[in-house]
Amino acid sequence: MPRIFIDGQPFDARTEQTVLQVADEHGIFIPRLCWHPQLSVAGNCRICVVQVEGRSWVEISCNMPVSEGLKVLTDSELVRAHRKATMQFLTLNHPVDCGICDKAGECTLQDYHVAFNGEPSISAEPKVASTKFYALSERITLDNERCILCTRCVRFTREVSKSHALGVQERGDHSVIRPAGGSAKKLDDDPYSDNIVDLCPVGALLSRSFLHRDRVWYLKATPSVCPGCERGCAIDIWHRKPEWLLRSPTPGAQRENRAIARVTPLGAQHGDRPGDVPSPHSAEAYATASPPLPWICNKGRDLAGLLERPRSTAAMKKGREVPLAEAVAAARELIGRARRPVALISSWASNEELLTFQRTLAPRFTCFVKSDHPPAADETVQDDLLIRADKNPNAHRAREFFGHAALTFPPDTDLVLVWGEGFDFATAPRGVPVIFLNAYFAPENGHADVFFAISVMTERAGHYTNFEGTVRAFLPCFAKPAGVADAEQVFEALAALAAAGARSDEAAMVTP
Repeated sequence: MPRIFIDGQPFDARTEQTVLQVADEHGIFIPRLCWHPQLSVAGNCRICVVQVEGRSWVEISCNMPVSEGLKVLTDSELVRAHRKATMQFLTLNHPVDCGICDKAGECTLQDYHVAFNGEPSISAEPKVASTKFYALSERITLDNERCILCTRCVRFTREVSKSHALGVQERGDHSVIRPAGGSAKKLDDDPYSDNIVDLCPVGALLSRSFLHRDRVWYLKATPSVCPGCERGCAIDIWHRKPEWLLRSPTPGAQRENRAIARVTPLGAQHGDRPGDVPSPHSAEAYATASPPLPWICNKGRDLAGLLERPRSTAAMKKGREVPLAEAVAAARELIGRARRPVALISSWASNEELLTFQRTLAPRFTCFVKSDHPPAADETVQDDLLIRADKNPNAHRAREFFGHAALTFPPDTDLVLVWGEGFDFATAPRGVPVIFLNAYFAPENGHADVFFAISVMTERAGHYTNFEGTVRAFLPCFAKPAGVADAEQVFEALAALAAAGARSDEAAMVTP
């Protein structure tokens, strides 16, 4: 292991590392715009320069191999002068339209300008005009005037998603990012295309679903888990900060206060900004095994459409809204009478909910794990990168609790408890009472003998265990609507009522 010196401090390095990687590993920040730890080295931006002691020039650290005794300076007078000149060059034709740019507040170019330049452009020449808001795909808009040609997006489609959807067209100050072959279809068909929006260090690549919707300083990121498949990617769910909630009582304002503004990989931009040092373990508070990759599929980006469907917000008995206590009593009565009840377990339930059901009600039921969500007709079912065929986040853990048996209703089934979505009620035994727990509006809610409106994952804390056994946590973003209960509360209430009934029966047996 060669020993190198960075700013006079000795560090042991691995022979395959570069100076930039060693610096990151030891908490020394070197700015970067084109370099990314999961992509090949391009060496385009020249902002990551360092000075080797004894030399009168600077060199890029992203492509500088380590060697025994190497001594580099990351903040010498020469390095500072070069970074200032580089920032002047990068902003030479930039429109500086930060006031209307969606990237404002989290733009690396903004941060670096303040940190390494901080002065107006020295050029008196007109800026080169380029394409504004070019439709790169159905999901992404490109502003070529803001683009600094770091080529992160191009390398991602070639090296990670393998769609080969993007390339650089023309030369010199007329170079622009464009769909490879002139067609946007490749990028439209790329299930990972939205990751290039996160990778872009400036405001050139913009998500159409987020365009001009919010300012990032109004938002906070809550760590969570993508429920789109059994991979269970670590994500950030962005929503309004409490201090920036809209005060208007109108329904539209209240919906906005509970809306998911966007979804990104957990800590997607970590490491690009001054003061940050990227770490492969940046998400270790939310993962007990291998750290997550810094990207997710487009289905994960679209969670708002899945989690913000019309909700059910009240318990019911045969379609009539009732207080939660009355629904609990009715459900307990059905369970008490049943001799062969069957429970269908949600594969979207958290580890905590599964444990509570196993501890409280499972001994009374024959339990089967069901799939809450099958693949949609137009989605990628499985690939070699992230996407898994099972579209449920916690099926692995549910089967550890309740087995792998396929659903079969015994002939003498006299009660069915359905937990979550995805069950065809037409396949249930005819005339058998049904207890149904669901979060969303559905016709079956009112047809069940007893219905409980339960919370969704953005309203509670919990953990999912993915197919590899990795456990990740999700945290609440919003309060539960009035009338909605956690599934754990329902199970605990049913068990408590059962225990109270048992104690009453025992008392009756010993009373003269």
